[in-house]
Amino acid sequence: MLIRKATPEESKSIAPLILLAMEDIAYEFIGIRSAGKALQWLNNLVKMKGNQYSFENCWVGISGAEIVAVAVVYDGGDLAKLRKPVAALIRNMFGRDFNPEDETQAGEYYIDSVGVHPDRQGEGIGTEMFEFLINTYVNERKQTLGLLVDKDNPKAKRLYLRLGFDLVGEKTLAGKTLEHLQFTT
Repeated sequence: MLIRKATPEESKSIAPLILLAMEDIAYEFIGIRSAGKALQWLNNLVKMKGNQYSFENCWVGISGAEIVAVAVVYDGGDLAKLRKPVAALIRNMFGRDFNPEDETQAGEYYIDSVGVHPDRQGEGIGTEMFEFLINTYVNERKQTLGLLVDKDNPKAKRLYLRLGFDLVGEKTLAGKTLEHLQFTT
C-alpha cells in the first residue's frame, strides 16, 4: 500500500472513510443523524484548506488505484484555528453553534481519525497506517502522537497499546469520556 498526502480532488473518497471513523461524533457536531448530510459536510471540509479535516491534514492509503484508508492528523496546538472554519460551516449548513471540548492540545500531533474502507477491514491496513504515522511523526520528526479511544472499544485500545501508545489520561468530546493515549520518542 502506498501512503501519501491527500489532494482536494479526492474528497469524495476521503469523506466516507472519515465518517466511518467518527460517525456518532459527526452526527453530534452537525446535530442530525444523517449520513448524507454528514458526508456533504465532510466533503466540503476535506476540499477546503485550513481546517482540521482539510486534505492538507489527510494521509491516504492507496491500493491499486483505490483509496482504501485515510488518517487525519494535525498539530494539536492549531486546534482552535483549525476549528473556526468547521464551526462556520456547521453554522451555515445546519444553523447551529459548534463549540465542543478540546480533544487535543499543544505538544502533540493529534490523530483525529483513521478510517479503512469496509471491504478492506481486517487486512492489517489500519495497523499499516498507524505504523506509518508513528514512523513519520515520532521516529522521523521526533514529535508526540496523540489519539482518543472510546472506552467501549477495547479492541482498538489493545491495538494502540500493542503499537506502543501509552494511556496518559481522559478527555471529553461531544459529551463522551474517552481515553487519551500518546506515543512519544
